[in-house]
Amino acid sequence: MEEVILDDPYTVPYRGIYAICDAANEYAEIIEHSNCYSGACWSLYHYAKAPLVLKARSTGNMIRYFMKTGISNLELKPSIAAAGIESVVVKGDEVEITYAGLGGGGVGATRCRAFADGILRYKISESGGEKCARGTIAVPRRERVLIGIDDTDSKDVGATWTLTHNIAKKLDCHEAVYLSHSLVQLFPVPEKTQNCMSTVLEFGCVNDKAKSRLIDTFKKAIKKYTASPQTGLVVLSDFYAKGLYQYSNRCRTERISKEEAMQCARENGVEVLLDGNGVIGALASLPWFGRPDESIIPGTEIEPLTIEKLKNSV
Repeated sequence: MEEVILDDPYTVPYRGIYAICDAANEYAEIIEHSNCYSGACWSLYHYAKAPLVLKARSTGNMIRYFMKTGISNLELKPSIAAAGIESVVVKGDEVEITYAGLGGGGVGATRCRAFADGILRYKISESGGEKCARGTIAVPRRERVLIGIDDTDSKDVGATWTLTHNIAKKLDCHEAVYLSHSLVQLFPVPEKTQNCMSTVLEFGCVNDKAKSRLIDTFKKAIKKYTASPQTGLVVLSDFYAKGLYQYSNRCRTERISKEEAMQCARENGVEVLLDGNGVIGALASLPWFGRPDESIIPGTEIEPLTIEKLKNSV
């Protein structure tokens, strides 16, 4: 057997760390793309106890921390609350995130996050062993862009979920990072192809130019590859998409008319790029970003994000 040689044996860099902010920079969702899921699960358990974290959950190998921005004091305790996010501070088009941790948690708080792809700069202390370590990273401030799609297939060919994922992967870049893909079960109307599901894609964009380029290119790709004349394509740039909760819940349990869908889109600032009958389901998909485990279950109602500290946040 060949000898194992490790350039940095005590560092497992994250694939990426992203900060999605609301318009007022009052809240942020810190999304961490892990290279070691078990280590990320450890972080999820401990970080969820930090004062600024309102809700924490995993979506595949991405851990998502819904947070109040600001500065807090962590009370680190070995094995109980051994690491956490100490502060999230928005500075113009950047977000500075400070982590702290004990022992191996300190390695994660410093080197593992500092060496993630896309980090603008970092400042870290020594970590490992019995040390209490701190690290601050700067990442681009991003805004959430949601793309809803339905009805790109026909009775003979296609699948909306595969087409949308493949396009999103091609468009994934530093300026417009591809964050999530959710399949949304709708009420099975007679016009359905088979399973009556729509898709929502979530991106994090650094500025308006990146948004425009993403949307324009995505629309061209959908028009090129769709197999249906009834494709619906909608876009919303919003932190919550909470104005669509009621409409989406109805669309999963009853038949909704296209006229209702278009009216709902106008009332909630949703841009309709392709207005085939698929716009009904495309619009209903938007609030389900980052919730692929729930969105596939028929009739499940979407619940609003809680903006108060939860007792059991994991």
